[in-house]
Amino acid sequence: MSLVQPLTIFLLFLLPFLASSWHSARLELKYVDSTTYFSRSELIRRATHRSLRRVSNLASLGPSNNFSAGCHASTASYVIDISIGTPPVLMSAILDTGSDLIWTQCSPCIACFSQPNPIFTPANSTTFSKVPCSSSLCKSLPKSLCNSQCDYEYSYGDGSSTKGLMGFETFSFGADNSVKIPGIGFGCGTNNVGATDNSSGIVGMGRGALSLVSQLNITKFLYCFNSIHNKSSSILHLGSWANITSNASKSTPFMPNPTGSPMSSFYYLSLQGITVGEALLPIPPSVFQLTPDGGGGLIIDSGTTVTALEERAFIMVTRAFMSRIKLPQASGASLGLSLCFTLPEGGIKSVNIPKMIFHFAGADMDLPLENYMVEDTASKLLCLGMVGTRGISILGNMQQQNMNILYDMQEGMLSFEPAVCSKL
Repeated sequence: MSLVQPLTIFLLFLLPFLASSWHSARLELKYVDSTTYFSRSELIRRATHRSLRRVSNLASLGPSNNFSAGCHASTASYVIDISIGTPPVLMSAILDTGSDLIWTQCSPCIACFSQPNPIFTPANSTTFSKVPCSSSLCKSLPKSLCNSQCDYEYSYGDGSSTKGLMGFETFSFGADNSVKIPGIGFGCGTNNVGATDNSSGIVGMGRGALSLVSQLNITKFLYCFNSIHNKSSSILHLGSWANITSNASKSTPFMPNPTGSPMSSFYYLSLQGITVGEALLPIPPSVFQLTPDGGGGLIIDSGTTVTALEERAFIMVTRAFMSRIKLPQASGASLGLSLCFTLPEGGIKSVNIPKMIFHFAGADMDLPLENYMVEDTASKLLCLGMVGTRGISILGNMQQQNMNILYDMQEGMLSFEPAVCSKL
């Protein structure tokens, strides 16, 4: 990605389907800031700031934590416009592969943050019902309180949180709300602290029972993300339309989730090494290994823009780029990035930049230049679009742009191939 701003997804079109017999859906996606006038530097700063908060949230989860964060409220990336209730109320919610719970803010609010749409009022909907304590959805919550109703509470590493009751409701898709799916379990949050960056909640697409993927029995989905400078729509496929068939496609298995870990809904991958230039870096295998108690490992995440590498690996990567890029180093503090160089007059095309390859189990991801180098002509900086972290590593959506990315839960595989997302 030639920049590191999170993308935001708006649902524009959905093929009809039956909730009881899932078939397929095609969604057109558009970047949230496509109609704004942020400078390139502002876009990069916004993206990096959100990503660092996201990385901090995810890294704070681990075997020593006493709570489970099923969603990460402070770090918007992709937003899906759906409607909830009867009559339908617009819900612009983060589409998050790094969480399970579906939730939105509900009235009457004890505490609610600012959102772009009206807050949902369950009392005004003829199709709302409370989730009973005996429900499997209630029992799937990492933290719930049951008296006369199923209450939930989620807390996060950055201090944000959401509390409320679990409900069943009709979700409507399409510009005219013509596609309706009844009985979707979701969190109706009346006490919410934090911000979701221009959204009203979260739609979890993770591997747990609470997610939209699980509730609709979706076995696979595929997305293709454009650069944020491209005004064309991006694509999300759900169901049988989510396929990759070209000879250029590669596949790597999802790693088993650590049972009982706060991270158990994530899509873990086996990253076995990183090449910069012609050299396979001497990163110890243990750096990216997932421990039985849920520590470490690497996940692929739509909610993080800038890839975060475990500190030991990140140091080796930065040293490799420093030794190969013959430019003066410069501070990237204004953009929130660690490794930056002074951009020459000829721009990025005049610089000899080494290639970068992520070696996954059974599949090498050869990253296009724009997917890991950030060029900002205003600040005259050329930066590595990655950050360091401790514990878990995260493959962000900057490194996934202009690729078809297929999640196949039935086969337990992630597949990817180069694509021109604006032409799909």
